[in-house]
Amino acid sequence: MPTATGIRVAVFGVLALALAGEVQAQTLESALAQAYRSNPELNSQRAALRAVDENVPQALSGYRPRINATADIGNQSLTTKTWTNTTPPRTIQTNRDAINPSGYGVSLSQTVYDGGKTTNNVRQAEAQVIQARETLRNTEQNILLDGVTAYMNVLRDTAIVKLRQQSLASFEEQLRATRDRFQVGEVTRTDVAQAEARLAGSQSLLLAANARLQTSRAQYRQVIGSEPGKLVPGRPVDKLLPASLDAAVATGLSRHPAIEAAKNGADAAMLQVKVAEGSLLPVVTLEANYLRRFDGSSQLEDSMTAQVVGRLTVPIYQGGSEYSTIRQAKETLGQKRLDVDVSRDQVRAAVVQSWGELQAAKAQIEAEQAQVRANEIALEGVREEARVGQRTTLDVLNAQTELVNSQVALVTAQRDRVVASYSVLSGIGRLSAKQLGLNVQEYDDTVHYRQVRDAWIGVRTPDGK
Repeated sequence: MPTATGIRVAVFGVLALALAGEVQAQTLESALAQAYRSNPELNSQRAALRAVDENVPQALSGYRPRINATADIGNQSLTTKTWTNTTPPRTIQTNRDAINPSGYGVSLSQTVYDGGKTTNNVRQAEAQVIQARETLRNTEQNILLDGVTAYMNVLRDTAIVKLRQQSLASFEEQLRATRDRFQVGEVTRTDVAQAEARLAGSQSLLLAANARLQTSRAQYRQVIGSEPGKLVPGRPVDKLLPASLDAAVATGLSRHPAIEAAKNGADAAMLQVKVAEGSLLPVVTLEANYLRRFDGSSQLEDSMTAQVVGRLTVPIYQGGSEYSTIRQAKETLGQKRLDVDVSRDQVRAAVVQSWGELQAAKAQIEAEQAQVRANEIALEGVREEARVGQRTTLDVLNAQTELVNSQVALVTAQRDRVVASYSVLSGIGRLSAKQLGLNVQEYDDTVHYRQVRDAWIGVRTPDGK
């Protein structure tokens, strides 16, 4: 039968799975680095940012000229009938003329003033880029936190499975001993039934623990991108956290990417109001046209037309849609400003919650360690007393169950301790590859922006697609 000391070794090594194979084992940092490089959700958000970058050159196109070329060629047949004289007898003369009209032309249009729409479109596009960058930062935080959670869940559930296996072996040994004592008349059939019931319950708990482990392994595969092997224990990141709750809340409110994204969303909405208002202002354009025609008729062989025109267009009334668009943009602006307050409240709540969970996990680990030590001593004593007839079989079974339950609670508290520390780091907006010192090349969200911002032509993306 496993001793309490043997079980204790398993508990306090719960988060280190077979350190003898540590050379091939994966650390939490390497798992997070893998997720940072290959997580599909994170890569999808990076692609979304690159798409938003293209809003800027699209907006800048409003400053640039529009040039169009036209060409045409065709065939025209003309048949005419005329009277040859005015008095009888009159005759009809038929004339047929075939020509091949053709021509080409070039037109250029340059907007000189459009009510500030282009300027505000550019500013709005740049605000949208910054918003998308902050959204990417927030997504990176969420993926890294998901990676920590998945990693620690696998460690926790693997340790619990081992504890349940040891507990099952202990109950099997207890049942065999109880049956032997029943054969010699030392215990009753009730004691045997109690041992059988605890064994069945232990089997059920082991099956449930295995099911949870498989779920955790699947989640690990989804977030990290590979099957979990031997995992090295994760450590909390307390050294990266503020010293107090107030400092944590202040840091989160000042730099969390979710708040920054909401602020830039409000800026983009404000600029959209100005863009909509620009539709009520005059538009000044400069237009140049060149047209060459080859009609091939006897009267006109060819012609050339060139002109430069300055055009002023003053909107007076377009059915009222422009006024509705302006009102709609103002309502959207009000919503985006409220979203900033919502983001602040969410960040504050997340920081307070994760900070409380961290403090609770610290205290719970100390309490569970004390409980495990006490239950180990109690189990040893109950077994000795049962041998001399001072304790019943049920007392031994209860002591074993309480020890295993406290060991499982300790494992869970150790997992919660690590996850909560990373949750606080995420809550204050500092959970990043750079902050954690991950061995990865950080994604530079400005490279693609600089590549496409001033691109006038070209359909290939910078990566060659």
